[in-house]
Amino acid sequence: MIVQAKKVLEGALALLPSERAVLAGAILASFDSPSCQDVDAFWAREAEERIDAYERGEMRSIPAREVFDRIGKKRNHRR
Repeated sequence: MIVQAKKVLEGALALLPSERAVLAGAILASFDSPSCQDVDAFWAREAEERIDAYERGEMRSIPAREVFDRIGKKRNHRR
């Protein structure tokens, strides 16, 4: 990390948690670019298409508990 970035980080870490949250949000927002907006638009369309497919009976849902169990098993298997 460059010296200037280290100084900024040290200053940021000295802030109150609520102030750090605002700062983090501003930094993250600075990454929003047209390409990020394109990605957001793509995922919004994808979500709508998946909802429509579910409502037409073309896609089934999986209970959240089952999804989290699968993830947990994969995660534990890697360790």
